[in-house]
Amino acid sequence: MYTFNSRIRYSECDDRAVLTLGALLNYFQDASTFQSEALGVGGKYLLEHNLVWVLSSWQIVVDRYPRLCEEVVTGTFPYAFKGCLGYRNFIMRTADGEVLARANSLWTLLNLQQQTMAYPTERMKQAYELEERLPMEYAGRKIAVPEGGVQEDPIVVRKHHLDTNKHVNNGQFVDIAMNSLAADFAIGQMRAEYKMQAHLGDELIPYVVRSPQLCIVSLRSRKGKPYAIVEFTRRER
Repeated sequence: MYTFNSRIRYSECDDRAVLTLGALLNYFQDASTFQSEALGVGGKYLLEHNLVWVLSSWQIVVDRYPRLCEEVVTGTFPYAFKGCLGYRNFIMRTADGEVLARANSLWTLLNLQQQTMAYPTERMKQAYELEERLPMEYAGRKIAVPEGGVQEDPIVVRKHHLDTNKHVNNGQFVDIAMNSLAADFAIGQMRAEYKMQAHLGDELIPYVVRSPQLCIVSLRSRKGKPYAIVEFTRRER
């Protein structure tokens, strides 16, 4: 497992001085980037081979959000390659070993030049050491969106929403969806299903379905096609 140490920063906390879900997601995303770069199959290697890993789905389960200045260890490893797909786990612990959060993710490898799915190269398969997947309750990748929701004001994609691939970063989709949560909604689990890329100037129209324990946000285009679907499950504070 690849790991890196850190300390929870003020800029990563909410009004209760605990790590936000969006910041936790960034820790996990950074961990996978750090590992790929350390193994020599990161951004430069992918660019040279016209390849990019695109996130297809997230499942993040939070046991406890770490507090401001708390020392944490974030880890990640891939546990399977299946065709053009890569499966990866993440975990955040305290310096003493307490598990704070775990995550499962599914990634799709794309050929940028041909805009088609691609198979990992032999170097990539040799670089990543597969490990046994984490013990957690694995949810399905697909998220159903019930009827009876409400449509909220559209969000226009700005420059700060984009990443190096020139489309909306997966974490930005989650941050945008979180704006539809009630102030007292504490997130215990987040699932995200990514359906379509969004680019500068696109409009994301939230279609929101709320229940006492769930909030499902489908970020849709003007034609009603979803860019991303995000499901939040409530936890007790």
